[in-house]
Amino acid sequence: MSREIIAILRGVTPDEVLEIGETLVDAGIDRIEVPLNSPEPFKSIGILAEGLKGRATIGAGTVLTPEQVDELKSVGGTLVVSPDCNPAVIDRSKELGMLSFPGVASPTECFTALRHGADGLKFFPGFLVGAKGLAAISAVLPKGTKTYAVGGAGPENFGEWFDAGVTGFGIGSALYKPGMTAGEVGEKARAIVAAYDAGQPA
Repeated sequence: MSREIIAILRGVTPDEVLEIGETLVDAGIDRIEVPLNSPEPFKSIGILAEGLKGRATIGAGTVLTPEQVDELKSVGGTLVVSPDCNPAVIDRSKELGMLSFPGVASPTECFTALRHGADGLKFFPGFLVGAKGLAAISAVLPKGTKTYAVGGAGPENFGEWFDAGVTGFGIGSALYKPGMTAGEVGEKARAIVAAYDAGQPA
């Protein structure tokens, strides 16, 4: 089963990224982003895209410009995740046939993103919007809109977010912090997958 969980490997380095990526996929997480404020991010993304081809969706986080979208495409990434709602980034992502997940925190940003073809909405920071805020905004979004809570969403409150109608989650520091071994990441990933599966609405 493909879970709506995006692993955020902020700070990961190219020499460790494939082992961590393999561990995540083995644990049941098959969407991985490397934020562009990590060391040599495009190198890491290229390694993941090649090493996990056909097994995972790989991309970049903190994508702020159309030029970064182009570079991501050139190394094999297909997932474009941003902290903001920049129509130029969404437009370029869709022109290149990539998946676009812009950051939003208001109905205005949500509808702007959807009008430009966003594949899903990243509610960021999630703790600012909150599960109640998401539920209120979701009530006016088109049926079937995919929503993701990022920042403040974790195993301890997955159920609360699911009750509010969220589609999935982006998980960063609760899953990976620089210096962690692949084994440690795997342990956290398995716990997150178990909590996700347990919290899903029937």
